[in-house]
Amino acid sequence: MNAPCVFFLGIGGIGMSALARFFLGKGKAVYGYDRSASSLTKLLEEEGAKIVYDDHWAPEFQLLDPSNCIVIITPAIPPTSELLKTFEQKGFMRYKRAEVLGQITRNERSLGVAGTHGKSTTSTMLAYLLSQTKRGCNAFLGAIATNFNNNYVFSESAEYTVMEADEFDRSFLFLSPLASIVTSVDPDHLDIYGNSEKFIEGFRQFAMKIDPQGVLVLREGIALPGLCRKVSYALESSTADYAGFNLKESNQGITFSLKTPKSNYANVCIGINGEHNAENAVAALALCAELGMDLAELIPAFANFRGIKRRFELVYNTDHVAFIDDYAHHPTEIRRLICSVRAMYPGKRVTGIFQPHLFSRTKDFADGFAEELSKLDRLLLLPIYPAREQPLLGVDSPWLLSKVRMEQKELVSPGDLMTRLRDFEDGVLITIGAGDIDRLVAPIKELLIANELT
Repeated sequence: MNAPCVFFLGIGGIGMSALARFFLGKGKAVYGYDRSASSLTKLLEEEGAKIVYDDHWAPEFQLLDPSNCIVIITPAIPPTSELLKTFEQKGFMRYKRAEVLGQITRNERSLGVAGTHGKSTTSTMLAYLLSQTKRGCNAFLGAIATNFNNNYVFSESAEYTVMEADEFDRSFLFLSPLASIVTSVDPDHLDIYGNSEKFIEGFRQFAMKIDPQGVLVLREGIALPGLCRKVSYALESSTADYAGFNLKESNQGITFSLKTPKSNYANVCIGINGEHNAENAVAALALCAELGMDLAELIPAFANFRGIKRRFELVYNTDHVAFIDDYAHHPTEIRRLICSVRAMYPGKRVTGIFQPHLFSRTKDFADGFAEELSKLDRLLLLPIYPAREQPLLGVDSPWLLSKVRMEQKELVSPGDLMTRLRDFEDGVLITIGAGDIDRLVAPIKELLIANELT
């Protein structure tokens, strides 16, 4: 990792861009490739990275050789990539993102947040709380934190480094955290793991990598082995070590009472809404308490937490219309999302725009997706976002739509979406998915504003 130059294949990914910012901060020359420009890549270019959007060896790479440059690869890059083949042929050292992150944090007091759902929000909450202490924190986050306006946080005096421990491709097994939170182990990525048991086995292996002198904070009901001590958290539980009770939604965010092994705290406001976010907050506070921090000092600051981009993000809000953007791409996440929306906007009509992510995930969880999407009042279903995958025979959005049990459902293309929304003047609108649906958020917001003015 001492090379003066680093090349990122897939630099526009949220995790990769955080790592790129780390190396830029270290004074390294940062190069990168992504298949298309985005707000993330534009920011990286402004910060000094040199990025190309053509999957071929470019003239500006002529000075790069295996003696002065390492290559970091995201799993989204297919083996057919021309740049990847060129780096292999030229003998460049190639590393996975998680492998590099593991090396960077090996000698640090690192805190991992793992789980099928909630890890980005929970890790950001943890980083935010630690940043309120005198020492601050370092963090590699899986989303843009609104409070930091960044996915990389750095403090010279930081005692801890927060990192999102991604289960995809078993990446989190490169990490060896001092302590960790595990939010959920609902099976996912079955194209990688093969079956549910092997997926959960990945989490068992991760739990065994936590420092024996550390702590594992588990959502109540999750059973994982480990050499370290364990504590549990939950909502409305009399048996969890840390529990949130009496949840109340408001314009200032969700508020709850917190029970810990040592004390009780009333009116904990976290600055954002959603029952699932209250649960994430209990997990973050639990780990802070287990690390010896004074919750009485941290809790007041939580009211100023502003969440992360694309996680229950309230994009537009008037007396008649609310527009929320969310990254949900698993049936459990969609269930929690719709449940939170119903709690916040009782009696309001809810329209969802869903972009399925990956053919394999759509195939594996089609019935679950259909069940949760049927809880909407209206569904506009976009084509499947393929990411790294090739199409699967018979797996497409029309097939998924046929499973959804509701009257007001239809297939739409991104180009036709705005036409379908021209009459949207009342109710809640949600964009849902982990693909490139986020690129539709700004145009939808502009349309809603125009609707309001007419």
